[in-house]
Amino acid sequence: MTEIMIDGQLIPQDSEGYLREMTDWTPAIAEQIALQEGIALTDAHWEILNVLRAFYQKFELSPAMRPLVKAVANELGPDKGKSIYLMSLFPGSPAKLTSKIAGLPKPTNCL
Repeated sequence: MTEIMIDGQLIPQDSEGYLREMTDWTPAIAEQIALQEGIALTDAHWEILNVLRAFYQKFELSPAMRPLVKAVANELGPDKGKSIYLMSLFPGSPAKLTSKIAGLPKPTNCL
């Protein structure tokens, strides 16, 4: 188990860096997780993270890549609802990385 230190408080994470408790999430924690992943969050990142958190609130699951692309396209338009755009913001596996930064569980069908 790992932890993040935010404002003098230790926030527990699992072995992959996902929060143990979703209720611990704050924007400051998102910033810290993103920095650990080599990402400085911009407004473009926050747009995606907000779509993802709204998706989770509605469906109670972290989307894999295809549903994430579709949700982003529905909310932000077809230019942003493309896997290449998401990969430019969240390199590697956007579905896993966005879920981690957004304080959500790892998508179930992501390795």
